[in-house]
Amino acid sequence: MSIEVGQSIPHVNCRHMTADGPQTISTAEVFDNQTVVLFSVPGAFTPTCSARHLPGFVDHAAQFKAKGVDRLVCLAVNDPFVMGAWGKHANVTDQILMLADGNGEFTAALGLELDGRGFGLGMRGQRFALVAKNGVVTHLFVEKAGEFKVSSAEHVLAAL
Repeated sequence: MSIEVGQSIPHVNCRHMTADGPQTISTAEVFDNQTVVLFSVPGAFTPTCSARHLPGFVDHAAQFKAKGVDRLVCLAVNDPFVMGAWGKHANVTDQILMLADGNGEFTAALGLELDGRGFGLGMRGQRFALVAKNGVVTHLFVEKAGEFKVSSAEHVLAAL
């Protein structure tokens, strides 16, 4: 069962790339005492994720900040090296935390896994977005299979 509006973000360790290399970061550190928009993609460098999903949040980062969002987070079941390289390729800079959920533990704790084994992709995360205030989910937008609508930057902005 997936996380729902009103529930707390589970506490799990993930990784992110820094100037000093990969570092562990807890979801408590990411979500507590701030307003966060997290969007999840099935994989870094994949077509829709690279052409539309991540760029939408990069393009609208200032608008999210203007609406009171403290942090934008891009999540994928990829390693921190891939997420770091994808962030550089997309010119993310420090606008978005590129959060690597290499073993899918955070995604599983959210209940939003995607079984891509039939396509040779292994277990991934569904395409979704959520808004959390002080670690509690206030909005949740989970895409239907193969769609890209409700987790877009534009849709999330309109809901804030």
